[in-house]
Amino acid sequence: MSHPRPNAHLCTLALAVAVALPGFQGEDGLVPPEVAVRSDDFAAARAAFHTKLVRRGPAPPKASLPRAPQGVSVVDFPSGELALKGWLHAPEVEAGVKAPALVFLHGGFAFGAEDWTMTEAFREAGYAVLAPILRGENGQDGSYTLFYDEVDDVLAAGRFLAAQPFVDAHHVYVAGHSVGGTLALLAAMASKEFRAAASFSGSPDQVIYCRLGIPPEQIPFDASDPRELQLRSPLAYARSFKCPVRMFFGSEEPHFRLSTERTAELARAAHLDVAAVQVEGDHFSALPAAMEQCLVFFEEH
Repeated sequence: MSHPRPNAHLCTLALAVAVALPGFQGEDGLVPPEVAVRSDDFAAARAAFHTKLVRRGPAPPKASLPRAPQGVSVVDFPSGELALKGWLHAPEVEAGVKAPALVFLHGGFAFGAEDWTMTEAFREAGYAVLAPILRGENGQDGSYTLFYDEVDDVLAAGRFLAAQPFVDAHHVYVAGHSVGGTLALLAAMASKEFRAAASFSGSPDQVIYCRLGIPPEQIPFDASDPRELQLRSPLAYARSFKCPVRMFFGSEEPHFRLSTERTAELARAAHLDVAAVQVEGDHFSALPAAMEQCLVFFEEH
């Protein structure tokens, strides 16, 4: 499988850390975790917390929804009071046979045709695939909250996909790249709906991300509030994963290494099936090999 070319709206962390101010990282590019680790359950903590946005509006990129390729259905799915769109691939299956399914979460804060290209390996393996476009993205309703209310959209997409007549509702998975990888991890902690989850270069620690990986004007909440950052950081609630998880990152992404490995370490200490997996390559070139490993992982679960 080939990997698509990077585009301007994909995750900025890999680039931003590379030019970070001195003192934030070592000579080897490693960035130590910073977010405080919590002992309470993520789903319960999230239910009791209400994010306070300092600005409301669409996701940062101004992007229209691309034209769907042949064979892809543009669907509407409900997420609370919102009606959101997604691209859906329904595999050809024999009568009475149901397919495993994947919710695939794109990188950045807008969906593009290249994001759909990333799902090719899963579609070729016989998966039904839904790529949801989240609130505030590509001209859709709702406000961008940076890893908070978007989790509700991911869970809603999972429920929509599981309800399709050609889908095996007991084998619905979630995976994502970059920003989507972070959301996949948060969704895997928020609900038991997914059979397994995978993250490709997701950010486990939003203290680091909000300091180094995103312009301040794109942070819609008060980043000085530690609870806002914790409720968006998989590392903070690493003991809360509710399904097996693999967190893939590239060998040329040292800024992800320590926080990803620490997340897996804490999860394993809680007897959870979670692992950090380094793959040769960078934010994009590592994807083909990581996705091959992910397919094996999903097939084992």
